Amino acid sequence: MSDELADRPLTEPHPSRLPPAHPSRERILAAHAAALAAGEAGYLDPDTGLFVLSAGFLARRGTCCGRGCRHCPYVAD
Repeated sequence: MSDELADRPLTEPHPSRLPPAHPSRERILAAHAAALAAGEAGYLDPDTGLFVLSAGFLARRGTCCGRGCRHCPYVAD
């Protein structure tokens, strides 16, 4: 997997990580957008309550860890 950032805005996760048909997609994207706007490392998933790292945090890390993060900015199309 490349460590170069994909040509996708940080607000739009790769469809393999958050499919367009996911039933909670809009709530997840809203929580993610709020975390990005606040400069927070992540947010609580609206369905599970688990902490999810934001694309901004992952981009600042500089490389992909290979763990399948929902908002990984390094996932290529």
